[in-house]
Amino acid sequence: MSFSEPTAPRAGFVRFVGAGPGAEDLITVRGLNALRAAEVVVYDELANRALLRHCRAGTELLHVGKRAGCPGARQEEINWLLVAHARAGRQVLRLKGGDPTVFGRLGEELHALRSAGIEFEIVPGVTAACASAAAAGISLTQRGVASAAILATGHECAEKGAPALDWAALASLEATLCVYMGTRHLGLLAGRLIAQGRPADTPVLIVSHASLPSQVIRSGTLETAAELAADAAGAPSLIVIGALAASNPGLLALFRDSTVAADAR
Repeated sequence: MSFSEPTAPRAGFVRFVGAGPGAEDLITVRGLNALRAAEVVVYDELANRALLRHCRAGTELLHVGKRAGCPGARQEEINWLLVAHARAGRQVLRLKGGDPTVFGRLGEELHALRSAGIEFEIVPGVTAACASAAAAGISLTQRGVASAAILATGHECAEKGAPALDWAALASLEATLCVYMGTRHLGLLAGRLIAQGRPADTPVLIVSHASLPSQVIRSGTLETAAELAADAAGAPSLIVIGALAASNPGLLALFRDSTVAADAR
């Protein structure tokens, strides 16, 4: 495909809209209204395709993939599509799963639009960390337990020889760690946290397909994290690591059973 930049008599506009974590009704009202008004929708793999039924007749729908482990459009191609359609005077909507500002390559697309002098708006959405906590019935923060929630990517391990994240610092903080795109490397990540001082029995939750009927919540510890991840292989998942994960009913039962077993000994 050629990436030459077309000229147009009038400028269009681009809206970045967060589709939410999965369930169709978790998109915001503003996002839904923007979807109904769009002339072109450029959507990701993780955005619920049921949302596309809200588009008006004649809307051009462009699927650009972007899911870990699956082929999709190159980022340069996506940037070009946004610029080209906006320069053609069209109202463009970039539909991203979760929230556009969280691990959605938003910065690269904004840079392309700014360089082309194209106006844009960002409409936030419910991100996977919040949706997964809600699905698991836990809080990501709590006074005296976890005063911070950290959003981190687990995907960097596949691309870098040495991790860019400071795992020693992450291990030392009394915070809830929310890991995106990390199931394929969770055994490695868990090992790093344990090596840096996090107890092996630190609670871990993996929430797959959060908010959808196919949702599955797996509970365990850093020590069993690799097994949990193997069970969740291939499913879009969010990993929650920290003390507050233990308040999930599945982990409460796990630790209760472990305590009973220990008492019996």
